[in-house]
Amino acid sequence: MAGRRADGLAGGMLGAAALLFAARVPAGPPARQDPTPILDRASTSYDTVKTLQAEFTQIVDNPMIGDPDTTRGRLYQKRPNYFEMRFTDPKHDRIVADGKRLWLYTPSTTPNQVIRTAIPSTGTNGPHLIGQFVDHPRERYDARYVRSDSLPDGAVDVIALTPRAKDLPYTAATVWIARKDRLVRRIEIVETGGQRRTIVLRDLLVNKAIAAREFTFSPPAGTQVVDQ
Repeated sequence: MAGRRADGLAGGMLGAAALLFAARVPAGPPARQDPTPILDRASTSYDTVKTLQAEFTQIVDNPMIGDPDTTRGRLYQKRPNYFEMRFTDPKHDRIVADGKRLWLYTPSTTPNQVIRTAIPSTGTNGPHLIGQFVDHPRERYDARYVRSDSLPDGAVDVIALTPRAKDLPYTAATVWIARKDRLVRRIEIVETGGQRRTIVLRDLLVNKAIAAREFTFSPPAGTQVVDQ
């Protein structure tokens, strides 16, 4: 069981990192409701976000490994190319984009290794998990209104997205968009290998200062840095 959890955590972290660079520009209420105005408002709202902080819960469900794996922590992002997922469970795991590179450090599964990836200068919306679903959504996705729903902090609209690009690490996504501020509160992703990933955000703070240390990473002594 420990081995399965380790495999799940490693796959989950790598999958989360891959999603950061994924997007490229190329029944409740009536099921026929047009989702486009909702996505347009979400895109406009996201354009005003310079920094974002939130508590997150991530659930990765891979039937080939076993039971769903749940991780938790705090997410930070700052335009244009700064991002962090600082995990509290498993503690000390981090995904950090420092403006030039993306660092993946998972001592819970591979304590002696750090994966480093260059952040593309063009072709993506930066290492921002949420932005890829609401930035230029008309060009990127075929959208379908699913339903209205509610989360602990209020009413949301649920919209299913099918990416038009065929080279992404996922084949479908569903987003929960809050009506009060048009920001995404929940994302469900079907990855190309069949794995399902759910990320729930809560206690959002928008346009508040973030300490520079959140976007800084130095490989711990004794770790091997692997470039990808």
